[in-house]
Amino acid sequence: MQIDKVRSGPPKGTKSGRHFFEAADEIKLVEMEGKRELRALPSYSEEIGLDLGKPRDRFKWFLASMLFAKRISAKIAKRTYMEFERAGITTPEKILDAGWDKLVEVLDSGGYVRYDFSTATKLLEVSKSLKGRYGSLENLHASAKDSWELEKRLLEFRGVGPTTVNIFLRELRSVWEKADPKVSRLAADVARKLGLKKGEIKSLESQLIRLGLEYCKPKRCQSCPVRKGCKGLSSGALIYS
Repeated sequence: MQIDKVRSGPPKGTKSGRHFFEAADEIKLVEMEGKRELRALPSYSEEIGLDLGKPRDRFKWFLASMLFAKRISAKIAKRTYMEFERAGITTPEKILDAGWDKLVEVLDSGGYVRYDFSTATKLLEVSKSLKGRYGSLENLHASAKDSWELEKRLLEFRGVGPTTVNIFLRELRSVWEKADPKVSRLAADVARKLGLKKGEIKSLESQLIRLGLEYCKPKRCQSCPVRKGCKGLSSGALIYS
């Protein structure tokens, strides 16, 4: 007895079949457009004007990563980093020369008042340790055997935790060979809502984090640049951080 093959949709050539395939094509187009919009979203390092292909900007990003890592809004972290730029305090040497009082002043001018004292102390200790043990971030990276050891060495700095390391390294994946941190849970959750494949997440993690922090919130999803391709929006299962 001949058994008909099971079709994945209505038969071609019928009116319902045409509608089925037209709808499928439309979904694919929306997903493609969503990925384009996602890739076009600047990372935090790009937004503050850094070129991570340059060693000097890599330390600047390390400085910014320490600011972003605190439980504080991205807006305040960005504004505070720009105050460091305006003050010309963006190298380990300049941080050490500035001293604790000046660092607190710069942090306060950016609105980083909740963590000003502790962050000033951390910046001084990290800069001193980095200079004393490695000389530079580039030397630290070169001395690490692999991604695990790179993360381990960064975590040895007092006050630098997993959040700072993940923020710092995820944007360096295409620059530093050994920069390959574990994908954050937030990025994975947002990627799932957008229907991204597992292999696509790492290259888009910085953008996914931005979506999760800035748009996946009550009253913000309507302004999300990739909302059309969000399966969470269509199903009602939104991620709110």
